[in-house]
Amino acid sequence: MIVADNQSCLYLPHITEDDEPNLVTSGKSLRVVLEGYPFSIEIFRLEHEAQWTLEVVDAEGTSHVWDELFDSDREARDTAIRALEQEGPQAFVRGGSNVVPFRGR
Repeated sequence: MIVADNQSCLYLPHITEDDEPNLVTSGKSLRVVLEGYPFSIEIFRLEHEAQWTLEVVDAEGTSHVWDELFDSDREARDTAIRALEQEGPQAFVRGGSNVVPFRGR
């Protein structure tokens, strides 16, 4: 229990590993090579959620996660393949025009 201002109490339950939701990885996740560049297409969702998240990761670990969620894992996979083919692999590798580098402290 945490007491704030000696007037109100806030109860913070103990969070255990069992409280963490399970991550479901789609069987439609795959690895592809486009113009010599390898990519991992990762499609996943939380166990209790219906929609899927899409992430494309290049060989150096640069991650591109779509903001939108997908109703099916097939739709997510097709979107990734279409984006890679239309924009080209250079748009997804480190230093591509759509990559914003993380600047550490």
